[in-house]
Amino acid sequence: MAAASSFARSCHGARHESSGVGSKVVLLNFWATWCPPCRAEMPDLVKWQRQYRSGGLQVIGVTYPPARRAEVRKFTRGIRINYPVVFGAKETKALFDSGEALPLSVIIDREGNVRDVIQGIILPEEFEQKVEPLLDNKAAGQRMSRPARNPQAGTWKSQAR
Repeated sequence: MAAASSFARSCHGARHESSGVGSKVVLLNFWATWCPPCRAEMPDLVKWQRQYRSGGLQVIGVTYPPARRAEVRKFTRGIRINYPVVFGAKETKALFDSGEALPLSVIIDREGNVRDVIQGIILPEEFEQKVEPLLDNKAAGQRMSRPARNPQAGTWKSQAR
């Protein structure tokens, strides 16, 4: 797939360039403050950023369509986002997808190549299959626990992997 290269301004006014992430695996996540599925996936994005940062992951949130800076700052503080959030534009999103679906996640490898585009919430299984293999082995081996089906009881329980 094509290489990704662009820049944007953060909700704090700083300029971010894609070249500034160096040799990291980037999970570019297009979202909106008014989008319930976007908000539902954010706790996982925060966990993955915290857990896999040392393995080379950089999550970057892209507001789409752009919202007011104060509104985005208030929202991101309220849910304690631990990754950069930048303002996107239709042209930015159009580089990866022509539709209006949100959330939209773009997986970019260490060489800047787009590896996958996921419309809708990125599920833990998708992260495990599509992002973890691109990360350093040590970090990828420290997977999060996720729900696993208990066939005897017919219920869900948390299971460390």
